[in-house]
Amino acid sequence: MGKLEGRTAIVTGAGRGIGREVALLFAQQGARVVVNDIGASVEGEGKDNTPAQQVVDDIKAGGGVAVANYADVADPDQAEDLVRTALDEWGQLDILVNVAGILRDRMIFNMTPEEWDAVVRVHMRGTYATTRFASIHWRQRRDGGRLINFTSGSGLFGAPGQPNYAAAKMGIWGFTLSCANALSRYGVTSNSIAPGAATRMTDSVPGDRRSAMNTTTSDAAKGTERDPANIAPPVAYLASDDGGWINGRCIGVNGYRVTLYSQIKPEVVLQGNAPWDLDSLGQRMPQALQQAIPQGEKR
Repeated sequence: MGKLEGRTAIVTGAGRGIGREVALLFAQQGARVVVNDIGASVEGEGKDNTPAQQVVDDIKAGGGVAVANYADVADPDQAEDLVRTALDEWGQLDILVNVAGILRDRMIFNMTPEEWDAVVRVHMRGTYATTRFASIHWRQRRDGGRLINFTSGSGLFGAPGQPNYAAAKMGIWGFTLSCANALSRYGVTSNSIAPGAATRMTDSVPGDRRSAMNTTTSDAAKGTERDPANIAPPVAYLASDDGGWINGRCIGVNGYRVTLYSQIKPEVVLQGNAPWDLDSLGQRMPQALQQAIPQGEKR
C-alpha cells in the first residue's frame, strides 16, 4: 500500500517540471490527483491543455487515478472550481501542493509595473486563492489536511535579477507560516519547499551564468542531481502521515540533499533606557553588530 493511499491531492503547475514529478509520485503512492496546469509559457502567456492532460494519461497508464484541470489559479472563481473538482470527483481534499509560477526576470531599475504584477499575481495570489478554498473545506471537515507551498532560494537568498519573483516567494513563505499557525487547530499542516532542479524556469538563465552555476538544461537533467524528480519524495513525505509532525517549516531540496532552514530569530538586541538618539546608536551599533556581521562582509 502506498503512503498516500485513499488521499485526494491537487497539484498546481503539474503539467511540466517539478509539479509533474510530484503528481506522478503522488499517484504512484496511491493518491487520486487533480493535475492542474493552464499550459502557459514561462512568462505566463498563452494556454494549452496538452501538458496537464498528458500527465493524467501517464498516471492512468501506470494504473493511477487522476483528472486534468486547466484553471488559472490566480482567478478566485477558477481556483474555487479547482477545489470543487476534487470534491465533486472524490468527495474530499486532503493535500494541496502549490507549484504553479511564472518568471518575468529583470533588474529592479528596468522592471515595469506589468512585469512585477504578473509574477506576484500568479505566485502570491494563486497560492492564496487555492489555499483559501481548500482551507474552507478543511475547517468544515476538521479532519486534517496538508498544505505544501513552493518558495525559492531566489527569495531566501535574494537573486539580483528577480526582485518580483524573490518578493513573491518570500511572501509565500510568510503566508505558509501564517497558515501553519491558523490551521493547525483543524489538524492541517502547512510547510514550504525551496527546490533546486533544472526546469523551464532555469533554462531561461543565460548559458554563461548557467555554466558558472554548474547547472544543466532541463532536457539533460533526467537521472542527474538536477532532475526535477528528486524534489518529489520530500513533498510526498510532508503530504503523508509520516510527515504530519512537521508544521511551519521550510525544507530545501536540491539534488540528493534535503535541508531544514532555520526560523528567523533575533541575533543581537540593543536595549536602551530611554529613546535612542543618533549619537548613541552610532556608538553602540558597530560594537553590538560585530558579533553578528563578520568584519568586511558587505551587502
